[in-house]
Amino acid sequence: MSCICKKKQELRLRRQKSVRLRVKGTAERPRLCVFRSNNHMYCQLIDDNTGTTVLALSTLNSSVKALVAGKKPVEQANILGKELAKLCAEKSIDKVAFDRNGFIYHGRIEAVAAGAREGGLNF
Repeated sequence: MSCICKKKQELRLRRQKSVRLRVKGTAERPRLCVFRSNNHMYCQLIDDNTGTTVLALSTLNSSVKALVAGKKPVEQANILGKELAKLCAEKSIDKVAFDRNGFIYHGRIEAVAAGAREGGLNF
């Protein structure tokens, strides 16, 4: 790994720690943690009190994979947010605490949040 990549990763992890100090998930309002890789997006609803994952969804899941096939990455992220909001409605979760996981709130991260809001989640 080059020196520039290491530096970018270290800065992201530093931002992640500062966000985690302020954003906590509870049973009533779990933390929506979003991770993006070069190819895929991953979302988790986490209850920090018990340390459990309430719900997890990614662009690799078969239900989402069919919907995002052939779409651009930002469109895929928006669809992922909408599908996550549907699953949250089934589990009667309407409020979440958004955790951008150290990533800049722009592009795919912003699209997941917008899709979740369109689906009915409140941040």
